[in-house]
Amino acid sequence: MMRTLCFLLAIALVCSAPLLFAQAKSDFPRGPDGKPDLTGVWQGGSTIRGSWDEANGGLGVGGSGRNPNAPATPSSNDRPTGREAAPYQEWAAKKVVESFNKRGIDDPTSLCLPPGVPRAVMLGLYPQKIIQTPKEIVILYEYMNVFRTIPLNAKHPDDLLPSYMGDSVGHWEGDTLVVDIIGFNDKTWLAGTGTFHSEDLHITERYTRVDKDQISYEVTMVDPKVFTKPWTLRSTIMLREGTRLEEYVCAENNVDPASYERLLKEGVKIGR
Repeated sequence: MMRTLCFLLAIALVCSAPLLFAQAKSDFPRGPDGKPDLTGVWQGGSTIRGSWDEANGGLGVGGSGRNPNAPATPSSNDRPTGREAAPYQEWAAKKVVESFNKRGIDDPTSLCLPPGVPRAVMLGLYPQKIIQTPKEIVILYEYMNVFRTIPLNAKHPDDLLPSYMGDSVGHWEGDTLVVDIIGFNDKTWLAGTGTFHSEDLHITERYTRVDKDQISYEVTMVDPKVFTKPWTLRSTIMLREGTRLEEYVCAENNVDPASYERLLKEGVKIGR
């Protein structure tokens, strides 16, 4: 009898070993549906772990962390480094260069307009909060006080009006959240200075939680009116425990519009 019990116990342990190993290997929380729980406050465009102060405590825009050799968190106007170049059509590329030569004084956010996607996601200067349920995911962005509601396993409505943040629907592919976005207007920049798009923009995002502190972010942008092919960017989003979103009121004391109108009228001098 004792040998039979030991044998059955051994079989049970062997059969459950893969499940126990899988649970031990997953060092991040999961929701009731077994999918990675992305709930939390995050910072885009960074690879540094730790609290907000630890990751942004150095000199310069975005800080450089406690490690003096760590890369600074990029601002929304930085040219992406180590990433695929934007595949603009020839006429569109000239328009991007024109904005760059103007030093980005025609930036839509200078008028307190929403940053759009993926710019809001990869902007490292302000936190973003993800709230996840089995039926939908909500992302709140401190920058410009904008938000996105992402229903899961749903379809885009037929009566979409062009908007700054577009219309998002999502689904899970294994442990990766895939978000499909359409319904944009043409009034935002995608990544860096002058990276405009048309209302035909179609975006696919992929959020993969690598571990407790990091989400791998991949975004592919398709716009046949201005691109020659799809444009893909990859970045990381880092967990910032203990951080809360605060009120962001751009319009108050905003002196940019008057200054930019003057610069556009008088012209911008490049160089010294």
